[in-house]
Amino acid sequence: ALARYCQLVWSWNERLNLTRHTTSELFVTRDLLDTVRLAEHLPHNASVLDVGSGGGVPGIPLAILRPDLDVSLCDSVGKKAAALQEIVKQLGVPVTVYSSRVQDLLPQKRFGWIAIRAVGALDKLLPWFKDIRQSGTTLLLIKGPKWMEELEEAQKSGNARGRRIERIATWASPGRDGNSVLLRVQ
Repeated sequence: ALARYCQLVWSWNERLNLTRHTTSELFVTRDLLDTVRLAEHLPHNASVLDVGSGGGVPGIPLAILRPDLDVSLCDSVGKKAAALQEIVKQLGVPVTVYSSRVQDLLPQKRFGWIAIRAVGALDKLLPWFKDIRQSGTTLLLIKGPKWMEELEEAQKSGNARGRRIERIATWASPGRDGNSVLLRVQ
């Protein structure tokens, strides 16, 4: 199923920029590896929203690896959301796709967990989720080697104020200078 997913993403990527990776090897060694590490930190039967899904990472591989999860994807770019809907349909995985900004979706829908990978810096992302503490939602962010700089920026701007941000996992990312980390924000 993961091989078929990669084929579909690569086919769509030729027509529509779903992933910034220029080779399937980078896609597998970074995107899929990040998803495997994320999957280790989600509880059984959790509801998960993948924000800024792009090529469906981490949401679609997460649904393949962890069929116990209730996975949804959210991308504000209509063309990408339509491509994701087609990929999900062809794979036959039970994933809901929302063509919406997350700020518009969250007041209408509840999720136990929100996962984000390669969408933006912490200072940009944290304001989108200012009310998640009241909803009981946990935010999981997959960040690259510059995550400490991003955290300092978010603290300086005040966007990290009142939040508990902790690193819960670290792993080596092939072809990248430095490690990837998984941050939990509450």
